[in-house]
Amino acid sequence: MAKVLEGLYYSESHEYVRVEGNFGFVGITDYAQSALGNVVYVDMPDVDDEVEAGEVFGAVESVKAASDLMSPVSGTVAEVNQVLDDQPELINQDAYSNWIIKVELSNPSELDSLMDAKAYEEFCNKA
Repeated sequence: MAKVLEGLYYSESHEYVRVEGNFGFVGITDYAQSALGNVVYVDMPDVDDEVEAGEVFGAVESVKAASDLMSPVSGTVAEVNQVLDDQPELINQDAYSNWIIKVELSNPSELDSLMDAKAYEEFCNKA
């Protein structure tokens, strides 16, 4: 069973958000990295780009497939995790410590439409 962490928000497209203040750290879940296999490349937006909840903001490529990244929240990209440029496999080692983008949240109420850990675990079990 894939690891699901308490205290994060989860989307049906298998991204998570860890909220700290007015910022959300967005990455893919353990379930997603496991389904993808060995991650070989992460396509990320630029700092200051706008992201919209439910819209594509980048992609993750693995030896098996490429998968679009859907933003679970709206806002402005404050930072990208540049370590992933050289070491995309870190997502496979620990998806939750290796976020992809840090977003300044423009509409924190969007978090209400995301799943908590228990709901996400149930969602994955049905898949």
